[in-house]
Amino acid sequence: MKEIAVLHVDPDPGWRGGQQQAFYLHQGMLARGLKSGFVCNPGSELARRMHQQKLSYHAIRHRFEADLIAAIRLSCYARKKGYNVLHLHSSHALSWGILAKLLYPSLKLVASRRVDFHISGNLLSRFKYCSGMLNAMVAISENIHNVLLLDGIPKAKISIIHSGVDVHKFDNSAVDPDYRSTWQIDDEALIVGTVAAFVAHKDYRNFVTGAAIALKSNPSLHFVAVGDGVQKAMIEELAKELGISDKISFTGFQSNVGEHLKAFDIFVLASKKEGLGTSVLDAMSVGLAVIGTRAGGIAEMIEDGRSGLLVEARNSEALASAILRLASDEALRKSLGLGALERVKAFSKEQMVEANIRLYESL
Repeated sequence: MKEIAVLHVDPDPGWRGGQQQAFYLHQGMLARGLKSGFVCNPGSELARRMHQQKLSYHAIRHRFEADLIAAIRLSCYARKKGYNVLHLHSSHALSWGILAKLLYPSLKLVASRRVDFHISGNLLSRFKYCSGMLNAMVAISENIHNVLLLDGIPKAKISIIHSGVDVHKFDNSAVDPDYRSTWQIDDEALIVGTVAAFVAHKDYRNFVTGAAIALKSNPSLHFVAVGDGVQKAMIEELAKELGISDKISFTGFQSNVGEHLKAFDIFVLASKKEGLGTSVLDAMSVGLAVIGTRAGGIAEMIEDGRSGLLVEARNSEALASAILRLASDEALRKSLGLGALERVKAFSKEQMVEANIRLYESL
């Protein structure tokens, strides 16, 4: 393509890792003087943050998977503004983009795949991901790349582009002097924290069960779970059943993630499935010793014993053992934290932006 003009599309209402990556990509392209637009739902968190940061965007209401009216509006907007690439940042966005391409056939379609689940076997999903209308797919980890191959996506269509983080995002974050009293944490406690949505694949059951096992050997630990989601009440009930409610703080959604990360002594991501897991990268960017499971793309970020520790997924005993190991060895925590600071440089948002631009130019 002689000149790329990319319109990013994400109709999801909330804010998770995928929305952050799409936001970084749009922001990075604009900073490089490239033509980049964004379409999202009115009232979405993306729309709010775009407005807050004074980034260009266009709101189109997308109500359901096969919303033909939304597709007509998207295709008309892309044609009017001269966009030649749609980058579709979610499964719903891909449905929207394919309908728009039926109305504006010269569009090139790029879809991001951020989860390591197999593509559903229903006809709509198979059509979306296996259709010749889709020009390229971005897999955010080697693991997702391999899953897509097993699902029949041609290798030539898939590009591995790791998610990126702002490695300096939390440089100016500080811990409130009242942090421990706010979350009812003893002054001498070592804080083991996680940042993750309360959804099945994050495996909070593993995190809480591992916490209960670790506390039996080291009752001075305190656990903090930052996030919200459909399983939060269930996991809080599990903590009560295990008798550790006074040793774990459930903060709900927090916008000041940096403050929490800087208050932690150890970071854990206990997922049983994971596309990549950028909360690990955020933790690494502040020099935390991290523990991750060998699930999905987590092992692509953490070099076991150098920039963190890896344990088997769904193994609460192994998770507890790793927590206890780090809790008892301050020198190891410091060493892994320094390794994390070095390792995270390979996952900067700038590298992610440049890799996507190269992909667009190759279409």
